[in-house]
Amino acid sequence: MATATASTAPRPALPALLRRRPVGKLLLLAVAAAVLGPLAHAQWAGGTWPAALTVDVSAPLGDVSDWIIDNRDSHPLFLYFFGHVSNAVVLSVRAVYLALLAVGWAGVTAIGALAAWRVAGARLALGTAAAFLACGLLGMWVPTMQTLALMAVAVLASVVVGALLGLAGGLSGRMDRLLRPVLDTMQVLPAFAYLLPVVLVFGIGVPAAVLATVVYAAPPMARLTALGLRGADKEVLEAVESLGTTARQRLLTARVPLARAELLLGLNQTIMMALSMAVIASVIGAGGLGDRVYQALASVDVGAALAAGIPIVLLAVVLDRVTGAAGERTGQEPTSPAGWPYALAAAVAAVAVAVAGRLAGRLEWPESWELGIAEPVNRAVDWMTAHLYSGVPVVGGTADWAGRFTTWVLDPLRDGLLWLPWWSVLLLVAALAWLLGTWRTALTAVLAMAAIGVLGVWEPSLDTLSQVLAAVAVTLVIGVATGIAAARSDRFERLLRPVLDVCQTMPQFVYLIPVVALFGVGRAPAVAAAVVYALPAVVRITAQGLRGVDPGALESARSLGATSGQQLRQVQLPLARPALLLAVNQGVVLVLAVVIIGGLVGGGALGYSVVFGLAQGDLATGLVAGAAIVCLGLMLDRVTQPTERRARKGA
Repeated sequence: MATATASTAPRPALPALLRRRPVGKLLLLAVAAAVLGPLAHAQWAGGTWPAALTVDVSAPLGDVSDWIIDNRDSHPLFLYFFGHVSNAVVLSVRAVYLALLAVGWAGVTAIGALAAWRVAGARLALGTAAAFLACGLLGMWVPTMQTLALMAVAVLASVVVGALLGLAGGLSGRMDRLLRPVLDTMQVLPAFAYLLPVVLVFGIGVPAAVLATVVYAAPPMARLTALGLRGADKEVLEAVESLGTTARQRLLTARVPLARAELLLGLNQTIMMALSMAVIASVIGAGGLGDRVYQALASVDVGAALAAGIPIVLLAVVLDRVTGAAGERTGQEPTSPAGWPYALAAAVAAVAVAVAGRLAGRLEWPESWELGIAEPVNRAVDWMTAHLYSGVPVVGGTADWAGRFTTWVLDPLRDGLLWLPWWSVLLLVAALAWLLGTWRTALTAVLAMAAIGVLGVWEPSLDTLSQVLAAVAVTLVIGVATGIAAARSDRFERLLRPVLDVCQTMPQFVYLIPVVALFGVGRAPAVAAAVVYALPAVVRITAQGLRGVDPGALESARSLGATSGQQLRQVQLPLARPALLLAVNQGVVLVLAVVIIGGLVGGGALGYSVVFGLAQGDLATGLVAGAAIVCLGLMLDRVTQPTERRARKGA
């Protein structure tokens, strides 16, 4: 009896716990820490990255910089290649700019409205016309045309480069694997970091600005082109191949048409990213609206900066809506019911408006029609600074909030990261990446973090990491809550959409000054700027993920009597887990993208090093800090984004 009782007794829970894969991974890492930790401490005493494991790259990078400067005017590579590229870019931008000026403000407005009408209907046509007219009313017509000319050439070059890279990646799996890290680097490397080498090669001016924009804006086109080509319907491709077509014919008649939606989305994203570079490119002589914004911010003129920033936002919103509508209506008939005869008549009318404006000598926007908003905006900013910066009863001013956030959040987080031994940071990164992914994911994250130490920027990188983590936490708290509200209320979502559009398309430099006016200079305003920049993407992805939950699952929950809160917690959030993880990942990437901007307002760390390197012409300082930011981005991407297999398990 005793034997039977013993045989039916429950087994200890510990072996079952140990058999769980995450626990096994953690135990393996704990053993590694117990063995390697004392050895690392004995060999390299101290918590920071040991100097013996660093590599000084300043000397070779300095030699490269000196060689470029010495040979820029004599070496055949510059004379017969880069020189011709530079001349072609200058001539192209100038030709587009002169064509826009020759058409005149009335002609550009009419042609833009006609194009929007044919693609997206009368409502967006009116919005496009209103956007162009607003650019003139703000006194920014000529700078707007300069930016349009620059962006037209940059977008065309980005689309060509991106399409060719995407074509190679879409048709060859090996080429896709080779291109992926290159595209990751192009997209994550801060623009300020590669502005310096571009300026060294091309000098200050339009060619450098166009090339920097192409490097930043081409990856989305490449990724989406490859995605569209790889995702083409296999049955259609087999049917076309059965007709005896060649590989080239299959590409042109089947693969490319089937990938049209992805190609249009790539064009949309390329345009948006090119416009976001307008202000940054102005630092190296791009001119246009970006230069107006940059010069206004240099003199702390918020009103003038806003007057130049609004046209950038309007252009971005209009182009986003037009290209988005083109993608949504892929394969459908044009929106306008008028038919081609009326479309032809409208085109003739647009040309007639342009010719009439030229004959009447009204090509330039009349100065008497301009509205000055700089002065009232500056008065509003002064009022905010005087009444909200300090001395607000009960809650305190924004300066108090910034000080408390720095004292209670940023300082402890930074000091805690710096207190950790360097080897424990690597083990922590390995644990997080391995739990969410595979050992390859963990190895990539650890190598990226170790590369930061090898480059000799361990401490400033951990300082930057503390700011990124704090900004991501604030972004997720606000963004997920707002996304939930937007997913549960159509009216709130419609009201929120234009606000998100403005936040997402407004150049970072524009809202930097109000942030500084409210919060002062330091790491807190840098975090605030990052939150404003990353928040729209987190809100949109969260709302889209919750709205995409299977209606059948929600209906089943309702039939069982689940309340609205229970449906959210037990059905929507678990089923939307992949979208929420993507929101976390995108929040991290976008916050990291504003690290450089934060360096301009006292954020310090890696952002300041990149800006300092560009300002002083110090290639080593700028590129090393930029490479460290890329490594941080790669590590955070691996830590926050699970592999596809684990994401399916979680879903």
